[in-house]
Amino acid sequence: MALPIRAQGFSWRHADRDEPAVGPLDLSIDAGEKVLLLGPSGAGKTTLLHAIAGVLPAESGEATGQLCIGDRPPDPRRGDAGLVLQDPDSQVIFSRVGDDVAFGMENLGLPADVIEDRISTSLAAMGLDLPHDHPTAALSGGQKQRLALAGIHAMAPQVIILDEPTANIDPDSAVSVRDAVLGTQAATSATMIIVEHRVDLWLDHVDTVIVLGPDGLLTQGPPRLVFGDPELAEALIECGIWVPGRARPLRTESRPDGDLVLRTERLDVARPRAKAAAAAGLDLSIRTGEAVGIIGANGAGKSTLALTLAGLIPEFGGEVNALGSLRSGAKHARPFRWPSAFLAPRIGMVFQEPEHQFLRSSVAEELALGPRLAGWSAVQVEERVAELLQALGLESLADAHPQGLSGGEKRRLSVAAMMAPRPQLLIVDEPTFGQDALTWAGLVGQFLDVLARGSTVVAISHDHAFLEAIGARRVVLGGAQRKKQTSGAGDTQEGREN
Repeated sequence: MALPIRAQGFSWRHADRDEPAVGPLDLSIDAGEKVLLLGPSGAGKTTLLHAIAGVLPAESGEATGQLCIGDRPPDPRRGDAGLVLQDPDSQVIFSRVGDDVAFGMENLGLPADVIEDRISTSLAAMGLDLPHDHPTAALSGGQKQRLALAGIHAMAPQVIILDEPTANIDPDSAVSVRDAVLGTQAATSATMIIVEHRVDLWLDHVDTVIVLGPDGLLTQGPPRLVFGDPELAEALIECGIWVPGRARPLRTESRPDGDLVLRTERLDVARPRAKAAAAAGLDLSIRTGEAVGIIGANGAGKSTLALTLAGLIPEFGGEVNALGSLRSGAKHARPFRWPSAFLAPRIGMVFQEPEHQFLRSSVAEELALGPRLAGWSAVQVEERVAELLQALGLESLADAHPQGLSGGEKRRLSVAAMMAPRPQLLIVDEPTFGQDALTWAGLVGQFLDVLARGSTVVAISHDHAFLEAIGARRVVLGGAQRKKQTSGAGDTQEGREN
């Protein structure tokens, strides 16, 4: 049976912060209620979800007030709540897909035959047509997110907690994932709380919208009342909530007529030790000052292509060659053969998982690292750090440790740190996930600045509005591996059939 959730004066403060990460909050969520939890980046949405799931470690912060699931404080050992995390990598436990789905059910003590049946059912429900022994290390970020959802689907908990479950899912598949989640909720009548910036995707399928603001609870009520009040809608826009029906920035043209900086010839890409290519036969020509969007379904090889273009993993077949100013001073045309000291100031890579690239103990130090290594003066470094802190809403977090930031804040920091030294080529993997409307616009502005200064941007993204805003032409991976590029003037083709 579903359980209600109650909070009275609840707040949580991280040990190294003066202000609470969330709260104080007074909340009442009825058993079986479906709740969409909204708020600007950094408002404490993820912290609240972790508190409800009972996974906030006592040693890392301090809680005040009361928070209960049913009539007891949250305790993950009871199995009341199932949590899908924001970071796909952090929730993969085992090396095989089937074992990962089975883990939660085994902890609940379900019979072996029930576990085996539910593994197949839940994988199918989440669109993962994979054998049980398929290695989890071979999954894309979006597939890992589906795997986590399959594990929750199989457990059928009394409270379902979802932190941006479609953030790394391609748009065409997001609806099917949403419907599978709703099907799980309907079958169990579980209470469901979901954090999502894709408001339109969920708005017609929830009972209640809860909005957290900088100072706690901003509003709570049925969707039609929350978004139907013009004055409240304006307040939501001002604090960064994606309000349905409000337009995003218009398309900006990038400049496709610059000199070639990177070219691939019949490129096949694969992760190290893989036996088959994730994507094959890619012929790409990338020019100075243009934006290129790499799009396609989860598992099509987009992130692997990004790592290959960045010179961080070798080509599986074919070649990636730098040209013109990007290659200037290099002995070899292939970026993979460049020494790291030569590669880093020329090609910046933003990984799909922000935590993988932080090297310093504060936000400001992380932003300063790239420009310092590029030989900027102390004054130039200081000015650049101040500019990025202000533009991306990180000023109050300058002294905070990067690993203590929210998911959206980590994403902005990881992008800003690579932008800071203004590399000639910037390759970014899902740069806008976890962003509210204001921080999204700030990122768009910074990418437009990078492009205006003559740098090239290659973006792996499911956020088509972002690609439109920076004027990116599209390269589509997937299907029969036909690579289609689109521009405002129509569709063109680049690539060949395999």
